[in-house]
Amino acid sequence: MYDEMSDRIHVLLADDEEIIRDNLGPLLERNGFVVTTVSNGQAALDQIPTVVPDVIVLDVMMPHMNGREVLREIREAQNWTPVILLTNVGDADERAMALEEGADDYLNKPFNTHELIARIKNVLRRVQQNQPSLATATRLNSGQLSFDRISHRVYVDGKEVSLTAKAINLLEYMMTHPDELIGRDRLLDVVWGWDYVVGTRAVDTRVAELRRLLGDDANHPRYIETIPGQGYRFVGEVKQG
Repeated sequence: MYDEMSDRIHVLLADDEEIIRDNLGPLLERNGFVVTTVSNGQAALDQIPTVVPDVIVLDVMMPHMNGREVLREIREAQNWTPVILLTNVGDADERAMALEEGADDYLNKPFNTHELIARIKNVLRRVQQNQPSLATATRLNSGQLSFDRISHRVYVDGKEVSLTAKAINLLEYMMTHPDELIGRDRLLDVVWGWDYVVGTRAVDTRVAELRRLLGDDANHPRYIETIPGQGYRFVGEVKQG
């Protein structure tokens, strides 16, 4: 919950690495957050009713209950507090599954503290208090575009369009992070992971594929806007279906 004296954002940080807790907690506090730290997943669950955090940051690999198990427990309890997962696993499929289970974002270790702070602020900007976030939606709609996250099918004007698996993952991430500038490196990491030796041109190729099949115009985008030298932004209004 927000700090009563200063309306500061309260972060619940769960990580079994003491060095992470000892370093990241104070860094977040110096950046204006109130921070509660715990060392395992079960402790995180136990603390949620007490501290009522504004955002929860979970390490994936923890004893007693891993981060994804905690995430599932939180969502099954109809708790829509934003959750950001931290992991050493560079597998894109692992991240995709976590996002489908209701994670609001996913960050690989080691990470830049300023990047985590930016992600925290972005997820809080996207969510409405006590309401499910786009990350938990089974269907996303934007204008004539509809994305079924269960079947991984995409429709434009009611007609299904055939996209590659990478393009679908790219679209899913962008639609669950609307109006957010996302760099090519971040998209590369999210969609391809560490196991793929590809360059940022792969991202541009998939964005071009999306634009062509969705009938989007790069000069007058309804969906994906290019920010020169920086990355892409999903500019269409996204609603849960």
